[in-house]
Amino acid sequence: MAANQRIAASVVAAVACASALAGCASGSDVPRREGAHGAPKAAQAPGSAVRLIGDGSTSYTGAQPHLPKPQRLKAGEKPPQFVVFSWDGAGEDSQKLFSHFRKVAKDNHANMTFFLSGVYMLPEEKRDLYRPPQHAQGSSEIGFNDAQGIADTAEQARLAWLEGDEIGTHFNGHFCGPDGGAGQWSVDEWKSEIGQAKQFVKTWKSNSGLKNVPALPFDYDKELIGARTPCLEGQKNFMKAASQLGFRYDSSGVNNQLWPKKKDGLWDLSMQLVPFPGHTFEQLTMDYNFMVNQSGTQTQGDPDKFDYWGNQMRDGLLQGFNRAYDGNRAPLVIGNHFESWNGGTYMRAVEDVVKEVCNKPDVRCVSFHQLADWLDAQDPQTLARLRGLEVGEAPKQGWASFLSARPAPAPKGVPGAPKP
Repeated sequence: MAANQRIAASVVAAVACASALAGCASGSDVPRREGAHGAPKAAQAPGSAVRLIGDGSTSYTGAQPHLPKPQRLKAGEKPPQFVVFSWDGAGEDSQKLFSHFRKVAKDNHANMTFFLSGVYMLPEEKRDLYRPPQHAQGSSEIGFNDAQGIADTAEQARLAWLEGDEIGTHFNGHFCGPDGGAGQWSVDEWKSEIGQAKQFVKTWKSNSGLKNVPALPFDYDKELIGARTPCLEGQKNFMKAASQLGFRYDSSGVNNQLWPKKKDGLWDLSMQLVPFPGHTFEQLTMDYNFMVNQSGTQTQGDPDKFDYWGNQMRDGLLQGFNRAYDGNRAPLVIGNHFESWNGGTYMRAVEDVVKEVCNKPDVRCVSFHQLADWLDAQDPQTLARLRGLEVGEAPKQGWASFLSARPAPAPKGVPGAPKP
C-alpha cells in the first residue's frame, strides 16, 4: 500500500474497534530495505532435512527446536508460574517490533506466541484472492502488504519458530462490529476464514513472487493449533469450527485469574482481568484495553501522560502476576499489538514486565503451544483441584499437602507419559 493508504487504513481500523472489548492491529507500514530478495538460505532445526511443501512457502524441517517436553507434576509439587506473552496481528513493519520482541524474549529466557495475520502474507495486487465472510471480495480493515513487508514478516516468523516461539493466527481482514464482524460469522464462515488464513501463509511465495526467500521451517497445517479472534468477537462459533479442524486452544475470551479448563474440546486460554491501579475495577491484560481506558479513541493522547499510562499498565500486570505467583499459580495470559499507541508506552510496559517476571524462580514464560502441552500432560484430578482455588488463593495447608495425593499415571501416548 502507499503510505497514505496505510495511514488511512490504520485510522479506520482504530476507530472501528474503539468501542470493542479488545484491540485491533492497524495496517503494516512496510519498510523498504535492500537485500531481502537475496536472503541467505534458511536456518533449520538441527540435524533435520528440509522437505519443501507446496510451492515452497513452508517446509518440514523436523521437530521444533527449544520446545520443552512437558512433565507431570509430582505428588506435592508446587506448580510453576506460567506467563504467556502473545501478539495479535504479528508482522514486521518499519517499527521492527517483531524482531525487537524476539530479542527481548531470547534475552529473558522466554518464548512467545505470535498471532500472524494472513493478509500480511498477501500482496495488495492479489487482494482479490481473499473472500472474507459477509464482506466484499478483496476487502480488509487492516489492508494488505507488499513484497518487502512479506519478506520481512516471513523472516521474523521463521526465526521466531526456530527459537521456540509459536506462530498462531489472527485470521485475515480483522472485521469487528455489528456489520458483518466476526461476531456474526457462522461455523462454516469461520472454517472459510481459517482455511484462507492457512492458505495465504502456505502460498506467500507464489502470491508475492519472492522465490529466493527461504521457506518457513514448519508445516502450517500441523503448526497452527490456536488463535485469537478479532476484537474477541465470535468466540462461540469459532471454537466449534476450530475444534472440528483440530485446534487445541483458543484465547478469545475474558477470564479471571483461575486455572484454565476446556470448552468444546479446546483449552480456554483467554486473557484475564488484573488490577487497574488507581481504579476500583479490573482491567483486561491487553494493551488496547488499557489505552481505551486512558486516552479513549485517541491512539496518541496527551504526551504528558504517556509515562503515567505506561507505568499504570506495567504495574497492573505486575500486580496480577504477583497475585498468581504468591497465590493459586494460575497461568497469566497477556495480549498485545505491535503498535506505538501513546508514544509506544505500552511496548515499554510489556518489555518491563518481561524483564521483571521471566527471570524469577519457578516462572516459565512460554507460548500457548507449550502451555497446552503442559496442561495435556497433567493428571485431570490435579487440574481439577487447582481450578478449585480462587483468584489469588494459595492453599491454606501449603502446596505439599494440597497436592499430596499420588497422581494417576499418564495414559500411554499422552505428552509427559513415562516411557515403557
